[in-house]
Amino acid sequence: MDYEGKNAVEKSIMGRRSIKKFKKDPVDIDEIIELLNVAKWAPNHKLTEPWRFQLYVDEGKEKFVEAFLTSQERDGNIPEKAQNKAAYFRDIPLHLVVVMPEDSRKKRWDEDYAAISAMIQNFQLAAWERGIGMIWRTNDWTHDPVFKDAIGVKSDEKIVGTLMIGYPQHVPKPEERKDIRTVLTIIDE
Repeated sequence: MDYEGKNAVEKSIMGRRSIKKFKKDPVDIDEIIELLNVAKWAPNHKLTEPWRFQLYVDEGKEKFVEAFLTSQERDGNIPEKAQNKAAYFRDIPLHLVVVMPEDSRKKRWDEDYAAISAMIQNFQLAAWERGIGMIWRTNDWTHDPVFKDAIGVKSDEKIVGTLMIGYPQHVPKPEERKDIRTVLTIIDE
């Protein structure tokens, strides 16, 4: 990827990657809190600050993993694929669940979802600058009432994503993105 002529923000945006393979090294919780305090400066109409977080660390990760497994149970059995994913989750240093209220007012919901999405991107970029990687997941099971109930997310709340966080073991190469001109319509009259 060509970064020549790019400023630091542009380089960070273009250089960040979703990380799927993590080192087992612990990540300092205070640093995560510091990064979230930076990320909260996302655009946020009317400053509703619609986010709340649940950070699963150390032995606490097991509650997250068990909630996932419970949501995958079918006829008293947990499929092998789900068991493998649970083992993968256990090896990731941190899991951050990002939650917002489900507001019935469409405009407010849209504004809150946009704000929390911008906040998550801010968090990813700030963490990336410090060598911390993550992947923002929006899996089907995060909508499952069984999973939500098991981790204490209320029925009137939405899980915007689960962020799996740690130091990258592998950083994937950038994938090509189409030129924005292919999806841009300029209306000048």
